[in-house]
Amino acid sequence: NGSDEAQMIGSDEAQRDPKATTCNACQKQALVYLYRSGFARFSNSRFSTHKDDICNNYIHLTNVAVQKMGANYDAATGMKWALRDLKLFLLSRHPADLVHQAFLAIESLILRSLLAVANTIINDKHSFELYGYDIMIDDRLKPWLIEVNSSPSLTSDTPADHELKCTMLHDTLDLIDMEQRVAAGIPRSHVGGFDLIWDGGPVVHEDRYDLCPSFLGTHNPQLQSEYQTSAEGQA
Repeated sequence: NGSDEAQMIGSDEAQRDPKATTCNACQKQALVYLYRSGFARFSNSRFSTHKDDICNNYIHLTNVAVQKMGANYDAATGMKWALRDLKLFLLSRHPADLVHQAFLAIESLILRSLLAVANTIINDKHSFELYGYDIMIDDRLKPWLIEVNSSPSLTSDTPADHELKCTMLHDTLDLIDMEQRVAAGIPRSHVGGFDLIWDGGPVVHEDRYDLCPSFLGTHNPQLQSEYQTSAEGQA
């Protein structure tokens, strides 16, 4: 029984559409790594469910191709927040346990979607897949899966976006380890911003805080921009 209201943020009550990335690395069995950083994309217009606004793409679609044509488009931010900034904002507005459980629910949603199609994913020790997830969070902090991109866009339109995607690609190559610098057959719990979340079953990390059951949206030491608060002034 989910809510039909999107989670609202800021004075413009913009729609929020978080993006997350997973890397599905295949060895003898599939391993799933979730990148802890991502971004939340916003619309540039006040959200509305009024029948007169149903065809207003600036309200309902957060795609850059749509939003950049709007009069209120902010090219400096690309209408995005870092996923960590989004989490910090939610923590300032909601009980911490609810926010942490919401991010764990996103992680669980991603895992379940992969398990649902596990038999159709190529399972070969020489292969890997990189997926991008579009997820909406409602006013009860419940995540809803919008779509999964098997070829997520790696183009960038802001410096922070460029850093995020280039760093993620760098970490992906470190994770795949084509140069075989790491002993084979021993899955690594953390590789750059990637955290192992599935290794034949859900992975429980001993270094994870009790009150923070998922690394998603937590600090990524690989990103210099996380030392800045890009959300300041937008919230």
